Amino acid sequence: MEWLSPLLQAVQVIASLSIIGLVLLQQGKGAEMGSAFGAGSAGSVFGAAGAANFLSRMTRWAAIVFFAATGGLAWVSHQPIRTEAESSIMQGYESVVPGASVVTEQQGSEVPSIPEVPVAPSTPTVPAE
Repeated sequence: MEWLSPLLQAVQVIASLSIIGLVLLQQGKGAEMGSAFGAGSAGSVFGAAGAANFLSRMTRWAAIVFFAATGGLAWVSHQPIRTEAESSIMQGYESVVPGASVVTEQQGSEVPSIPEVPVAPSTPTVPAE
């Protein structure tokens, strides 16, 4: 499942670049970039109105692919990560603290003893000058 996210990202980038290119190639009201490539000529491969229909259809499909890739990326990013076994960095590590009792599975949950902390005096002592 780890391969799906980079694949969808690549598809999304390619679809977005195709949308940009196809929109720039379409003929607008004035002499746009599309007319420089012959999109407005009647003698083109697609005919007089064929280029506009072809470019608009391709733009529509590129947009559909783009939104499908976006939805797929959203789905992949919200899926919980499944691991084979629960593992942690501290697995198998035993702490040896002086004065603490070691807890084993047979003993149960025993609270370790805490060494006594020295208490501050109730009245502060001021050094004599």
